[in-house]
Amino acid sequence: MLIFLKEQLVFFATPKTASTAIETTLGKFCEIRLSKKPAVKHTSYRKYKRFLAPFLATLMDNSPDRIAAFREPVDWLGSWYRYRGRPELTGSKNSTDGISFDQFVEAYLQNTPPSFARVGSQAKFVSDKDGALGMTHLFRYEKMDIMVDFMEKRLKKQIKLPHSNVSPKAELSLSPALLKELQNSYARDFEIYETIGPDPRLRQQTLQQS
Repeated sequence: MLIFLKEQLVFFATPKTASTAIETTLGKFCEIRLSKKPAVKHTSYRKYKRFLAPFLATLMDNSPDRIAAFREPVDWLGSWYRYRGRPELTGSKNSTDGISFDQFVEAYLQNTPPSFARVGSQAKFVSDKDGALGMTHLFRYEKMDIMVDFMEKRLKKQIKLPHSNVSPKAELSLSPALLKELQNSYARDFEIYETIGPDPRLRQQTLQQS
């Protein structure tokens, strides 16, 4: 998470959405940087609302804009699957080595997923405990240029993102039946993604009404 006090902007580091590259590039420009440990770096909106928002209210005149990237849900799971299939994890409880993508998604859909499939939900990450969206702007991961343009104008900085924390390549295929089950179980994730349009000014109103 990056907090820009002067610009009244908070960047939420949604896991597996180029957050490492953004942090590496823009971390030196913010006043508050939550980093290093994943649980700190990837602070969710509900934790922000409970612990950080009251503190920031003493430092800013207005409520800050809150932004995050959001990835197509199947592609997001695919990134997790590939990331946890890297050689250095082989033999650990988090490894997906020897597990197909179908098996990974099946495990993810369990009430209590095994460690290798316990990756959370993007919708939950960007929402409060009641499910209300906490972001003022959301950007599609694959349209990162729109988010970069927004931040360049807001921060008045030229931004060039490096390739960081890239997952290894792997075969990804999901059976139609499993895809349908995923879409039903994580309907809010798909809904948020599909609602994100090219104009961030329209995004918040549309998402809150859905």
